[in-house]
Amino acid sequence: QVQLVESGGGLVQAGGSLRLSCVASGRTVSSYAMGWFRQAPGKEREFVVAISWSGRVTYFADSVKGRFTISRDNAKNTVYLQMNSLKPEDTAVYYCAIAPTGEVPKSPLGYDYWGQGTQVTVSS
Repeated sequence: QVQLVESGGGLVQAGGSLRLSCVASGRTVSSYAMGWFRQAPGKEREFVVAISWSGRVTYFADSVKGRFTISRDNAKNTVYLQMNSLKPEDTAVYYCAIAPTGEVPKSPLGYDYWGQGTQVTVSS
């Protein structure tokens, strides 16, 4: 059974930073793409960023380009999302997901396991 556990969410002022972590168990992440999605109240889940199994390929949503970075430590089975220059519109529950492939899906349908989510709230 694959489990993903996110941490690092919280309340931060606009312009601040947060670092989210996602630890996987039950599947060695080094061979699989991983992604971060977010869902704000009343909105659909949206793609934020994804990284290939090697870390050499990354895709970002336009809304977070230049502010967010993704990295992975395969030895720790962990993926990180560094969020800088946060804006109130970044407020959402952030979900980590793992794909059954080394390629990088942008659609939620491309991922087969999800974490429980961590709340990020950015105050203005």
